[in-house]
Amino acid sequence: MRHAKGARTGKKKSMSTEFTSDSYSKTLFEGLPEFQPGWVWLVGGGPGDRGLLTLHAINAIRQADAIVYDALVDETILSFARPNILVEFAGKRGGRPSPKQNDITLRLIALAKEGKRVLRLKGGDPFIFGRGGEEALGLVGAEVPFRVVPGITAGIGGLCYAGIPATHRDINQSVTFLTGHDQTGSMPDALNWDAIAKGSQVIVMYMAMKHLRSITAKLLAAGRDPHEGAAVICNATTPRQAVLVSDLQSIAEETEKSGLKPPALCVVGNVVRMRDGLDWLGFATQGKTLTATPLKPKE
Repeated sequence: MRHAKGARTGKKKSMSTEFTSDSYSKTLFEGLPEFQPGWVWLVGGGPGDRGLLTLHAINAIRQADAIVYDALVDETILSFARPNILVEFAGKRGGRPSPKQNDITLRLIALAKEGKRVLRLKGGDPFIFGRGGEEALGLVGAEVPFRVVPGITAGIGGLCYAGIPATHRDINQSVTFLTGHDQTGSMPDALNWDAIAKGSQVIVMYMAMKHLRSITAKLLAAGRDPHEGAAVICNATTPRQAVLVSDLQSIAEETEKSGLKPPALCVVGNVVRMRDGLDWLGFATQGKTLTATPLKPKE
């Protein structure tokens, strides 16, 4: 783990000052849980845009004595914290040196045993491909009390910012969330790809960029419609967000040609077609023209 640059030694940003003023505290944080010494809170930091933080998350950050945060967390979120607290980076990036999961859990335990209020800040939601369950069980084994604060997962928030609804009743009544790699970094062969291809109306894939070509090949081999809508969303909900829309048979090749890099989501399903009518962010920032009938065949 490494300390974050400028780790809580300078002046707090104005947003932090505003949110800790008496007038805001009384209305925003009254009645919310008090962070007790010796506890660990596993907190979801949302998909990227700090405006998507929950009030519980901000309440936790402003009370913490120590924060251990992940790679996908927007570091400006740390401005909500008190000055001079301990802040440690424990992020993981595919192929790069990073702390072992067990070492992170042991660090949380050690800090809690020191009597600190320990905040484990994770991107998205702790229990959606966030290893939050593993860390929580480690705390249980060490008899360290904990609390879990949910966050907006990228598979929901990221699609929304791309103008792609996870569900639309004219298209789907179910959604499948899956990870694009297993614990070894390989494509998850334990998944029943045939069942997913045939039974999942919409598929949302986390961390699938590395194996996207292999995954789409399996879906196609299992009979998935090659012309079905597909999209890749990189850096979802952030100012760097980029969206590539294609179809299932072409999405892997077009993604490789585009040069898009992780972190990214991939969604397969005809909800992707809804983007022509629901890309509210493109309308707001680029003046994109939207259609009220995105499912109508194009002439």
